[in-house]
Amino acid sequence: MITRAGWGLAAASVLVYAVGAPFGYAQAAVLAVAGLAAVGASALWTLRGAGLDVRRELTPVKVARGEPAVALLHVRNTGRRRHAGLVARDTCRGTSVTVEVPALSRDTARTVSYRLPTRRRGETPVGPLLLDRTDPFGLARRSIAYGRTDLLLVRPRTVPLAPPHAGRRRHLDGLDSRSAPNGAISFNGLRDYVIGDDLRHVHWRSTARTGVLMVKELTDVNLPSTVTVLDTRHSSYEGDDEFELAVDVAASVACAVTRDRFPVRLLTGAGELLHAKGGPGETEEVLDRLAVVERSEQADAPLHALRRAGSGGALVLVSGTFAGLADAAAVRRRFDEVLFVRVGEPVEGGRPAAAGVTVIEVSDLAELAAAWPR
Repeated sequence: MITRAGWGLAAASVLVYAVGAPFGYAQAAVLAVAGLAAVGASALWTLRGAGLDVRRELTPVKVARGEPAVALLHVRNTGRRRHAGLVARDTCRGTSVTVEVPALSRDTARTVSYRLPTRRRGETPVGPLLLDRTDPFGLARRSIAYGRTDLLLVRPRTVPLAPPHAGRRRHLDGLDSRSAPNGAISFNGLRDYVIGDDLRHVHWRSTARTGVLMVKELTDVNLPSTVTVLDTRHSSYEGDDEFELAVDVAASVACAVTRDRFPVRLLTGAGELLHAKGGPGETEEVLDRLAVVERSEQADAPLHALRRAGSGGALVLVSGTFAGLADAAAVRRRFDEVLFVRVGEPVEGGRPAAAGVTVIEVSDLAELAAAWPR
């Protein structure tokens, strides 16, 4: 591609010829030809093989919103000539990042790093990487694409919280969770034998009747469980910042539960997002799922999600409007503890209340950590 300087030289060459030729100036023709030849030679220069091995590496590939993420650009000169300084251009979710690559002698390598924007949550494509090759006079430039497009996952931010208080015994053999370890005292049902199951839990009567080895599934009725509902209606939030805070709150609550190895269900206006049994791997899954949640005009009201939430344990409803407080109050008798978290700046008239519901109002995550029940 001819640069602005190259087009300027070509235009000047044509102008010199147009002005000088009618008066018989031979020098005008020589200058015009020389200028156009220089532009043509520059364009041919950029068509040569670059002789470069270029590789991009993202670290980390998953990052919390606002936290630093870095791309490492590894460049090796595999050609027979020295490369002057190069300019690389990377694209990250609509933002162009320019990287200066130092001069490279034959068979040498350099690594340069640059920050990636992480302000917006979600799956963030990084690339394609374009390396600009220019001639020594800057008259022509050729952009060469290298490698593939990498994916950076920007996840919600979280703060440490205590799991909600729940899990009281409601009846002798009531089912609260299927995630209890073997050895719990309550019988939940039968299932097929899986290699590694304790043979002491084999139910021999059912095995003899069905011809299939069956084991007893046991559960702990006191195991705390939590239902977290995130309001994803577009009208519930004044802007993207409020919704991002709501996602951060939902992530903080769900991660607090899974880190203590307790089960959690995560619901949105579009349905169930996740049903985790608890544990470190489940915490990562919670963050990955919430990384791609978006607001929607078609999302249902929280009450529709609450109807699918079952009963027992704790309920946490996160919204940007107090209109959802009535939905939380309507189902408070189905849960041991109900918390309603409203995100955004305080509203006029003060914070409304509802019997049996703990109301928390926050404008940032620090306020959530301070106001959260312990």
